[in-house]
Amino acid sequence: MKPANNHGLKRVFRATGFSMKGLKSAWQHEAAFRQEAVLAICMLPIALLVPVTTVERLLMILTVFIVLIVELLNSAVEAVVDRVGDEIHPLSGRAKDIASAAVFISLLLCAITWGTVLWPLIVGA
Repeated sequence: MKPANNHGLKRVFRATGFSMKGLKSAWQHEAAFRQEAVLAICMLPIALLVPVTTVERLLMILTVFIVLIVELLNSAVEAVVDRVGDEIHPLSGRAKDIASAAVFISLLLCAITWGTVLWPLIVGA
């Protein structure tokens, strides 16, 4: 049910609370999210410290956050599919596989971006 009198700053504070609850739930129940969050915690300082342009730094940071966002969406899809029923259904499998593929592509994007930005620093070009 939609709460009455839910507008303005009150709505923003409630939405923030729900967001924090979602992050906490993802951390508690999703091993992949924990792994990617720990990687993000390690990667973000590197992105801030390496001698690259501002645009390259932003691309590195953005791709890390894209991985986390897509993983959260993947976890949401899996939770909804699991909530609907325990029986094996081709559409349920397809939904989970497609969401997983989105995570894979986001990880690939992150790896390509980081590799492209850092390669010249590694080989000394």
